[in-house]
Amino acid sequence: MKRNFLMGAAALAALATLSACGGKKAEDAAPAATEEAAAPAETPAAAETPAAAAAAPGAKLEFASFTTDAAAGEKVFAACRTCHVFDEGVNRVGPSLHKIVGRKSGSVPGFSYSDANKNSGITWNTQELFDYLKDPKAYVPGTKMAFPGVKDDQKRADLVAYLVAQSAK
Repeated sequence: MKRNFLMGAAALAALATLSACGGKKAEDAAPAATEEAAAPAETPAAAETPAAAAAAPGAKLEFASFTTDAAAGEKVFAACRTCHVFDEGVNRVGPSLHKIVGRKSGSVPGFSYSDANKNSGITWNTQELFDYLKDPKAYVPGTKMAFPGVKDDQKRADLVAYLVAQSAK
């Protein structure tokens, strides 16, 4: 019984370490062997990890805290293709996403935006996109965008990485 308890405790400690490192493998998160690395590492406060921050009431996740994968984001974007393309001047049900990063909300010529979107004052950067794409109707009340959002934080971060990559073209 004692052995099983110790194995369980070790597994929990490994899981806590993995969580505190933002989900990275231990070998990826381990510091280089230096005098500084030999000092005991401080464990980040629970609210510093994306998962813990998401659990905190009213907490806002920072896009920059995620490791992103634009290729994975392209798969998430498949749900967006019905309404959006990246071709300049080509609007569908939604506006063209050509060069979306750095663009003012409600500014694509020829697209009929809601007043809420036109008057939002948003300039699309990574954090704005990350927050908006979680729940567009809550972020910009009155928007015409019917998409319910991407609730999974990692998938949303990957989607934003894909939008950034497309904007750079």
